[in-house]
Amino acid sequence: MRFMEEWVAERKIDEIECLVADLSGIPRGKILPASKFLKIVRENGLRLPESIFIQTVTGEYAEDEDDDIIGPEDHDITLRPDEGTIRLVPWYEEPTAQVIHDCYRSDGSPVEISSRHVLRRVLQLYDDRGWKPVVAPEVEFFLVQVNTDPDLPLLPPIGRSGRAETGRQSYGIDAVNEFDPIFEDVYDYCETQEIDIDTLTHESGAAQMEINFNHGDPLKLADQTFLFKRTVRHAAMRHQVYATFMAKPLANEPGSSMHIHQSVVDKQTGRNLFADSNGRDSALFRAHVAGLQRYLPLVMPLLAPNVNSYRRLQPYSDAPINVHWGVDNRTVGLRVPVSSAAARRIENRLAGADANPYLAIAASLACGYLGMIDRLKPTNQIEGSAYRMRHTLPRTLYDALQRFESCKPIRPLLGETFIRCVAAVKNTELEAYQKVISSWEREHLLLNV
Repeated sequence: MRFMEEWVAERKIDEIECLVADLSGIPRGKILPASKFLKIVRENGLRLPESIFIQTVTGEYAEDEDDDIIGPEDHDITLRPDEGTIRLVPWYEEPTAQVIHDCYRSDGSPVEISSRHVLRRVLQLYDDRGWKPVVAPEVEFFLVQVNTDPDLPLLPPIGRSGRAETGRQSYGIDAVNEFDPIFEDVYDYCETQEIDIDTLTHESGAAQMEINFNHGDPLKLADQTFLFKRTVRHAAMRHQVYATFMAKPLANEPGSSMHIHQSVVDKQTGRNLFADSNGRDSALFRAHVAGLQRYLPLVMPLLAPNVNSYRRLQPYSDAPINVHWGVDNRTVGLRVPVSSAAARRIENRLAGADANPYLAIAASLACGYLGMIDRLKPTNQIEGSAYRMRHTLPRTLYDALQRFESCKPIRPLLGETFIRCVAAVKNTELEAYQKVISSWEREHLLLNV
């Protein structure tokens, strides 16, 4: 507490944003004057209704069959700031801070449907065995013109040349430079917030970009990814452009992913457990891969959480359709980058940029963990295109939810109540989606059937 008091006083902070990531990764919380925030934290009195965790992207509140995920009372939960996450908010004129909070019940127990807690829960499983996971996310996003009419398709924005992109510009330097003013702000904002981003590249879509994070602790990287997505949106809007992390925002362009590089080291020695003493793939590495192969298709609502997410998972579109694995192969769901033994890792390419980073990382690590403790065996690596193999990932959110709810091994790792919460929220969103008549239906069915 003293650290935050000194931090706030030193920077003459006026307001503090108290942030919690909901199920979709949307920032929820409260904004308070700094003096009131510090007083409330001392008294342990900052509260929110638990129902924020069952709120859908449309603003509705989900219910399961028994209506007891949170109970009809909708009790308050207590927010406790993680003082290690306090940062300046660089896009405001007045000195403003933001801090990520953990959520607890009145009896002091953690709120099990909080996405940050779910990740902590999985990390504890590793810690209990003397293991420490290391991750490095890669997040893609599109820049698009301001769009205030949801019935109109999105369009690439106008760059410094006065023209919009019309062709593929993979790794194009000048194509990135078209939006230098935005990315100068992004890098400045990230530096101020201590968000440890690394490489910026232009991806294959029109005005599609990718930011890589440096590898590190999964919870810290999830926090940074959560803040980064908000940061990019604010930086873009400052220049009258939208930044979107939709998985498939433009019909004729590739989708946006959140690739997760992951490895496991010995907690005491720091040695990478994915390589043996001769630098070859270890048995633990192969078991981890096998766990990803077996269970990732069953937890897709945490990696591809929206109806739009499954438009991205199509063959020949820079996205996987199955969980085959191979070395330096970008057609597979699980890619092994060429690396030294110390950097041996697996790249999970299934998650979309629209995923909640806490839940995507938690799900990916949980699946690998199951493989390690059960000593599963992976399939043989493949060479050539994985698109010639069968499409084994769910094709729709309906399919994904059916698999997710029937996956018994994952329940004790993520929590029974959390599993029910995800199912209830996503089924409620599906019901809302089914009520919408698309422009495709009007165009092709209105006068033809």
